[in-house]
Amino acid sequence: MDVASQNPTSRFSDRVENYVKYRPTYPPEVIACLKENCGLTDESIVADVGSGTGLLTKLFLENGNRVIAIEPNREMREAAEKLLAGEENLTSVAGTAEDTGLPTGSVDFIVAGQAFHWFDRAKSKAEFQRILRPGGWVALIWNERETGSSPFLIGYEALLQKQSTDYQRVNHTNLGEDVFREFYAPGIYQVSTFLNSQHFDFEGITGRCLSSSYVPNAGQPGHEAMIAGLKTLFETYQTGGFVSLEYQTRVYHGQFEGPALQPIGPSAL
Repeated sequence: MDVASQNPTSRFSDRVENYVKYRPTYPPEVIACLKENCGLTDESIVADVGSGTGLLTKLFLENGNRVIAIEPNREMREAAEKLLAGEENLTSVAGTAEDTGLPTGSVDFIVAGQAFHWFDRAKSKAEFQRILRPGGWVALIWNERETGSSPFLIGYEALLQKQSTDYQRVNHTNLGEDVFREFYAPGIYQVSTFLNSQHFDFEGITGRCLSSSYVPNAGQPGHEAMIAGLKTLFETYQTGGFVSLEYQTRVYHGQFEGPALQPIGPSAL
């Protein structure tokens, strides 16, 4: 196993272009959910931890929030800075979930999109508790790909199981409810779920596939077999030259301090 496959910080370095082009965005219902359940306002200061190429950051910037995007991977962070150039409410930071570099009690919300499963849970919890204001909220968010709702998706999942490198080991669905209960304890959390989807021609589904760190990239063993299998799947199930990826966007939202707290108001910072 190479170094990149062992190190979560570097394993996406050669995936940035495909990540930017082909990863799904987050539905606007995420913002509505956090407004209704957690008291998010446009004045809330948000730390997007493991912000990657800025897909989730962009959603909060569009809501008017000041966002501190924290990303350890240089290539992904620079892609986000390019994508979001000119956003006055954006601060881009080279930090980690375990060591954000932010001042104590400086943010109202911590969010993490497609990232929490890479964190050291004990160290990141301690860091989150440090940087949150009293009554602050944590939202852990995933676009969770459907694996059995269509013949194409069934075949796509089988292809990943067969041809990928460490898909089972790094799959975020390995996280059980006990993990989230322990992470938020002694507080509580809720889960909200929304539909999301993408529609791809063959170039698009290839790019989407290669944006995943467990898929063999060009020049790596297994790459040609993966692409050949994907081509067969696409030709079998495409309709009008397109196939669809369907997602459940899951938002785990809660607080560390306990169940009695009310939603926070605007930050004074």
